[in-house]
Amino acid sequence: MPRHTRLELPQVPLHVIQHGVNRGAIVVDDDDRHHFLDLLHDAAREHDLAIHAYVLMGNHVHLLLTPREAGALSSTMRHFGQCYVQAFNLRHRWVGPLWQGRFKSCLVDSEAYLMTVHRYIELNPVRAAMTEHAEDYPWSSVRANLGLRTDPMVTPFLGIHGDPVQRTAPYRAWLREGINDGDLLALRAHLHQQRALGSPAFQAMIERTSAVPPRYARGAGLD
Repeated sequence: MPRHTRLELPQVPLHVIQHGVNRGAIVVDDDDRHHFLDLLHDAAREHDLAIHAYVLMGNHVHLLLTPREAGALSSTMRHFGQCYVQAFNLRHRWVGPLWQGRFKSCLVDSEAYLMTVHRYIELNPVRAAMTEHAEDYPWSSVRANLGLRTDPMVTPFLGIHGDPVQRTAPYRAWLREGINDGDLLALRAHLHQQRALGSPAFQAMIERTSAVPPRYARGAGLD
């Protein structure tokens, strides 16, 4: 089956997911988690890619990021992925692939769509019933985006950056609201099919600048 051409444009944010092979673990313990995030940060910095939100789960990772130049995402994920797999295999005496094929990604439009994806990512542990509140989960960007800690990997969006005290209450309230079922299904469908998530005008712009159709097919399988 031919690979999809990846939609990746300079300065246009993307939602990214990478699963472990057969949905298996990509981290085993906290040492793995720290090393995973350190390597990801190093690769993103080297390839000039800004990470706005992330969550590292047991068998997958979600990212919301902006590449400064075309190709930065692919370069970052290749660089990071190779380094992490080598270290993981050596440490755990694992032989074979770690990732479930290529990572998936979709372009994301405007602050409203961006913030919905942002919230979706940071609420992953809550939806998985791993914690009651997003900020109680240590392996995500949420504490940095709430001003509760410094995280050098996180580059906040305009919508939530600024004085940490001023942004904490409204952003925490925004997280508590959760995501409705319609937005949840649409977000997952766009990511599964790697199609642009945004307004009709945004999708038309992507279609004009890319050979890949940005619209997703309703009813297709979801992640």
